[in-house]
Amino acid sequence: MSVNKIETTESTAAKPPSIFKQALTVNRKPFPWVKAFSAGVAAALPVLIGLLVGNLEYGLIAGMGGFTYLYVFNIPYAQRAKKLFFVVLGMTLVTALGTIAAPYPLVVSILMGLIGAVAIFIFGALKMIGPSAIFFVLVFSMTTGMQVQPELVLLRAGLVFVGGALSWLIAMMGWFIEPHGPETSVVKRVFLGLADFLDSVGTEVFHEERHRVMSVLKEAEETLAAGYISWREDDFFKRLYVLNDHANVIFIYILEHFSKKSAALPREVGEAVREIAYSMDRKKKEVIPKKILQPNDIDQSVINLFSAIFDADAVMNEPSTKIEEVIQISKPSLRTILLGAFDKNSIVFISAIRFGVITMIAAIFAYQAELARSYWVPLSCVAVMSGATLVATFHRAIQRGLGTLLGIVIASLILATNPTGYMIIFFIFLLTFITELFIVKNYGLAALFFTPNALLMAESTSQGSFSFSYFASARMIDVGIGIAIGLIGVWLVGRKSASSLLPYVITKTIRSQAQCLFVLFTDQGTGFHAPDSRELMKMRTNLFHVQTLYSTASGEIPVNQQVVAYYWPVLFSIEQLAFLLEKCSKNANRPILSDQHLAQLLFVFENMANAANRKRAPSIKIIPEIQQYPSIQKETIRLQKSLNQKAGLVASI
Repeated sequence: MSVNKIETTESTAAKPPSIFKQALTVNRKPFPWVKAFSAGVAAALPVLIGLLVGNLEYGLIAGMGGFTYLYVFNIPYAQRAKKLFFVVLGMTLVTALGTIAAPYPLVVSILMGLIGAVAIFIFGALKMIGPSAIFFVLVFSMTTGMQVQPELVLLRAGLVFVGGALSWLIAMMGWFIEPHGPETSVVKRVFLGLADFLDSVGTEVFHEERHRVMSVLKEAEETLAAGYISWREDDFFKRLYVLNDHANVIFIYILEHFSKKSAALPREVGEAVREIAYSMDRKKKEVIPKKILQPNDIDQSVINLFSAIFDADAVMNEPSTKIEEVIQISKPSLRTILLGAFDKNSIVFISAIRFGVITMIAAIFAYQAELARSYWVPLSCVAVMSGATLVATFHRAIQRGLGTLLGIVIASLILATNPTGYMIIFFIFLLTFITELFIVKNYGLAALFFTPNALLMAESTSQGSFSFSYFASARMIDVGIGIAIGLIGVWLVGRKSASSLLPYVITKTIRSQAQCLFVLFTDQGTGFHAPDSRELMKMRTNLFHVQTLYSTASGEIPVNQQVVAYYWPVLFSIEQLAFLLEKCSKNANRPILSDQHLAQLLFVFENMANAANRKRAPSIKIIPEIQQYPSIQKETIRLQKSLNQKAGLVASI
């Protein structure tokens, strides 16, 4: 996760659009046609199989496992296979729990909160994109709404597992066509970003482009780590890994030699880097490569830059025997990540606890009030609380409310036809397809079609004894209550939890960076592997916490724009410094600093950490030069200045 840039005071002076208008905004992201079609197939296919074997009800239960496909995103297939497998297991488990707990409303309420909290925590800690808790809670809720038959626990769980397994197979089919599609895509974006960065040298947007490239470089590193399979040697993957290493070398070289350059670089430099990006698609499209010539009359630093670019260009064309670099993937263990997020000051942990408690309260209220379909109350509460920030939560409330109201109208028209058999299957496919098509545009548009889909499946799998008109009106009441509970809960519990923690977590992050500096530039003896050191792992964890906190604080109501704007350059410098330390850790030939220089560096970092914790400006200290790594010194100077500027503003937090 990267820190989003906050606009300047001049630009924020303009009155922002209302929350209601923001909630109804339709973005310009392209329609995901293939994913939407595949999601429709994943939802409808189990139902079709059930119908063909003579049991539509079993098919509908298996269709709930089809929600697994909604967790598919453009991540490496190695990671996708593992993620979806555990989603299938999760869907199976909540189905079993829902079947067993159905006769006991209080147990159902407690389990619903626990399921939501665990899902939010795991998805947040592992930085997994996707709908997080909502479909686990939905499947659990729909199972509790079926006929109370605890003896069917294994049958229902097995059917959901089979439906989820079909989704897994559909999601993995792309591997046969382009096994390294996600990895290729992100490395291509790295080189396109590098080209824009080179074009920005000597311009006002240099630092903005620098941050953008750094973010995509970090994303590429994480994507390649996720796609790496230790027991499977793959020539193309190795080329992508080496190519990404070259991109990092080029990026660091630009920082070291052109950060203060006032004149633009020759345009041929950027074009040469773009050609590397385009060459990744050349085999498929059979495009003739464009030859970029090195311009005349350039200084030695630009000549060296061209040399680095040409070395990178050769990677995709070198024989396999010449790609000798050993892949060294460094990533924290699952245990380290989860324990790092399991902290009282972790916004992930705080959000999970808040989510679980509010969901539990909503469920207990609904069951105690004996509402018609009690589980729609906590389910609507979960949907609203799935917003990443308080502003996003209000957006979700508006979108969920309007989408549900209009969705019930659509559901009324569908159920008025008394659909059976193939018509049910058709509507499940169509409504799932449209939902996934519009979810990228606006959540409210997706809710417009997801509502009738959920109603259709719920009505078909439960033995309701009342008319649909009663069912629909009850649903509207339940959704309204759930939205209200979600909003009230988030407003009371989470209004200022992120911004109040920012100074403390920034302090921890700066101190962890000082510890990294210490182990990187001192003799740690033989067998020390810096990328896997506890100090680096701790810095990564703290950096993730501070990035998440900043994003959350930016969406609080009311938001202190001055304070958020103050923290932007501080977070920018912390991110940049962490990036440089990560790259430094991979170089085994790091210099050993003298005790005097190291003591001065540690004193500077402790001075900055203490100032951040006390919300005051640090005194400016001299920062010693680090041989071979002048960019670390420059970024430390920039961080010190960022903390010093307008530091009085943070006292208002």
